[in-house]
Amino acid sequence: MDWLNYHHLLYFWMVAREGSIARAGEQLRLAQPTISGQIRMLEEQLGEKLFQKSGRNLVLTDVGRTVFEYADQIFGLGREMLDTLKDRPTGRPMRLHVGVTDEVSKIIAYRFLQPALSLPSPVSMVCREGPLDRLLGDLAIHALDLVLADTPMASTIKVKAYSHLLGGSTMSICGIPAMAAHYRKGFPQSLNGAPFLLPTESKTLRRVLEQWFDKVGIRPRVAGEFDDSALLKTFGQGGAGLFAVPTAIQDEVARQYGVAVVGQLDEVRERYFAISVERRLKHPAVLAISEAAHELLASPPPKKSGRGT
Repeated sequence: MDWLNYHHLLYFWMVAREGSIARAGEQLRLAQPTISGQIRMLEEQLGEKLFQKSGRNLVLTDVGRTVFEYADQIFGLGREMLDTLKDRPTGRPMRLHVGVTDEVSKIIAYRFLQPALSLPSPVSMVCREGPLDRLLGDLAIHALDLVLADTPMASTIKVKAYSHLLGGSTMSICGIPAMAAHYRKGFPQSLNGAPFLLPTESKTLRRVLEQWFDKVGIRPRVAGEFDDSALLKTFGQGGAGLFAVPTAIQDEVARQYGVAVVGQLDEVRERYFAISVERRLKHPAVLAISEAAHELLASPPPKKSGRGT
């Protein structure tokens, strides 16, 4: 494996930044021949010339400009790391990389994540969506700071990470106003034979709903199955069938999609987890996400109608 000599890179970066070996030598308190020799060793390792003479000055080659851009980022991050450890402002937004599993509602994810963007120190957030196993792989190599999921990490997954329960929400059944008014009468038995939009069979919520249907003896008509929760709600908005949403966001879903609440299923709950490599959450933005989730899930909106049995 090739290893980069960062001392050589530092001397090159200082010369490129200061514009001459003499001025770089003053900053580094090193003799000019020492710096020149170190830069030659870097050029030999890279197999490319980094400087060329222009009259009495040194100018960067095309390769030299590329190397300087990388070096500028490397040493800039080094300074930022030291500032962060000493609690000094860095001048850069704090980076936060979050993975959100397919099963987590986009509205729930937004409500959890948005407070991180309102911290006193600016945060630059990168969100990735995908299956849990792939996101956990990214977490293991520190490409992600946090994964939001509707299940804890399975003990069989060989990733050193911890599942932090954020809370849970009962589920509410929604539909366009005419359908909601019709199926609200005699709820939840009225759901027997009703057109339903469900997550696909691989989703946790699908399994939980089917267990509840079996328990109470209800057989809805499956009108559609969806991987994407936002697409499922869009079909519900068009009147294709009833669908389940977390009670914690039922009012927001009703406003956004123009639907109404049929009733609440007290025995059907969806839980949410923050999975991180930290045993205790410490990242300021992650703490803000955790606090927002606990607040949202601790106080669900009042029930609008009937209860699940």
